[in-house]
Amino acid sequence: MVRRATALLLPVATLFTLLAAWYVLVRVYDVPPQVVPSPETIGSELARLPDYLAKQSWYTFREVWFGFGIAVVIGVLLALAITSSPFVDQAVSPILIGFNAIPKIAIGPMLVMWFGFGMAPKIFVVVLLCFFPIVLSTAAGLRAVPSELIELTRSLEASRIKTFLKVRVPWALPQFFTGLKLAISLAFVGAVVGEFIGGGRDGIGYVIVSAKAQIQTGLAFAGIFLLALMSIFSYYLVVALERVLLPWARETTS
Repeated sequence: MVRRATALLLPVATLFTLLAAWYVLVRVYDVPPQVVPSPETIGSELARLPDYLAKQSWYTFREVWFGFGIAVVIGVLLALAITSSPFVDQAVSPILIGFNAIPKIAIGPMLVMWFGFGMAPKIFVVVLLCFFPIVLSTAAGLRAVPSELIELTRSLEASRIKTFLKVRVPWALPQFFTGLKLAISLAFVGAVVGEFIGGGRDGIGYVIVSAKAQIQTGLAFAGIFLLALMSIFSYYLVVALERVLLPWARETTS
């Protein structure tokens, strides 16, 4: 109980300390609100436009989770293909590495031409940023099974499918969730990048861009604050899912 309370209170205390330092520095150095708004200004913007900001946040949140879900499916399938066949590994892995190195913002205009100005191009950017860490972590987990365990299953005459389900999958799950936690954080970056380059008038990315154009720095920072909150919530949602599905992993690694 004390450990859980500490895990909750320490981040909250750190956040309030940072906000207090931010407030003091802005006041002491008399920084114009157009340059760096105070936490008080950001709070007033959140209170001034709650419905509007909630609507835009929900739009971005849906983009993230749609794209994240697609990336999980693609990433797991690719990882399975890569680890099951050396031929597929040699043929696909260099292409994945090169594809991941492409700046996603560079293909934004093409995505708009292909998918229009709706949610689709933004979801596509989320998928592009998310699937690579999922592929890497899942493939690494599937390959990390000790050879002794594989030899044991063979000595017990277990089928290939049973070996995969009973040995390889449980062994790979901790690394798989490591990839998920990394990917869900990147998903919000992808969603905002997609909103920057994908046009439209929806999403937190649009809020930030439009506020910047109108020199409403407080509103832009309010959008960034909401983006951070959604990212934290989504990350710990994945952590909670990991703890529910993999209670044994915590016991063996603690």
